[in-house]
Amino acid sequence: MIAVRDMLRRRGAACILAGLVLLASPAVAVQPDEVLDDPVLEDRARDISAGLRCIVCRNESIDESSAELARDLRLLVRERLVAGDTDDEVIAFVTDRYGEFVLLRPTATGANIVLWLAPVVMLLIGGGLALAFIRRRAASPAPTETALTPEEQARLDDILRD
Repeated sequence: MIAVRDMLRRRGAACILAGLVLLASPAVAVQPDEVLDDPVLEDRARDISAGLRCIVCRNESIDESSAELARDLRLLVRERLVAGDTDDEVIAFVTDRYGEFVLLRPTATGANIVLWLAPVVMLLIGGGLALAFIRRRAASPAPTETALTPEEQARLDDILRD
């Protein structure tokens, strides 16, 4: 009986481990008919696709997304590479067509500078406020205890007796 229980426990652990490995592996939605014959071009296409956002799925790259629009974008990237475009030209073409939102890592220029610097600025402001609070609290005088008046002491004694 113990051997069967032990075997079931190990089998369950193996199933959980296999599930975690599958979850950790990258999800690639590239279909076999999309893959280019030239391995160098295919590697370039995969690199570009990994940096482009699927407009339907939002936080997935077009390389991972199985949406129809992502497939169209993957094919567009491969067509541009076959036509002789450089990686930057392909990215510029897609960005011109769909906007900078399509980039998973937006450029740190123009109005995006505010987005890149905002976390650092907020952290510095929060740290400054915390430091000011701690210094002000340390500099304030400690509260002093005063004795109860005879009337207050009599009232407290009455309350505690009841």
